[in-house]
Amino acid sequence: MDFYGYFRSSSSYRCRIAFNLKGVEPRFEPVHLKNGAQHSAAFKALNPQGLLPALVTDEGDVLIQSLAIIEWLNETIPTPPLLSQNATTRARERGFAQVIACETHPLQNLRVLKYLSGDLGLDEAAKDAWLTRWLRDGLEACEALLAQRSAHSRFCYGDTPGLADICLVPQVFSAERFGIAYKDLPHVCAVYTACQALSAFDKAAPKNQPDFEA
Repeated sequence: MDFYGYFRSSSSYRCRIAFNLKGVEPRFEPVHLKNGAQHSAAFKALNPQGLLPALVTDEGDVLIQSLAIIEWLNETIPTPPLLSQNATTRARERGFAQVIACETHPLQNLRVLKYLSGDLGLDEAAKDAWLTRWLRDGLEACEALLAQRSAHSRFCYGDTPGLADICLVPQVFSAERFGIAYKDLPHVCAVYTACQALSAFDKAAPKNQPDFEA
């Protein structure tokens, strides 16, 4: 497998965690977002949307979008499972993941931030206010969802990490990166701490990637 990603990309980060949990080591192909490599003709031939990540399977099939890649990985390599065996819990895990991947993370995406500062002419203070509003909103929703669980668990939805945790950790990393407060959210912090203690999450961290730039 060939995995196209970028060390700071949250969606790439999710896939790296999933690969590590499954014990998979795809060949890594860096795509430098800040330099605009995602807009190259070569990369757009893989993903016409020009976004990360992208995965080329051993059979030559191209997969895009982190949640789709993770679901494919979970179906083709069932152990360890990244989703519950219970249908209701699976729906909750997917809903939690989508709060982050579909509603929160896209608003911090590089192309959105460039549009805010470029086309709309927002200054840094206004851009920071945008990030604070939407990233904090998403993390508060995650906290409320975790508080609704019928029973406490070490990870989001059980005693082993799954799809929800895979999405939460990169989003908390983004909160730290952008200076968004989250340490007053006890359930989020507890899950984040539990995940950070696992090698699969640590190995996936941006600082540990071959294309890392300080």
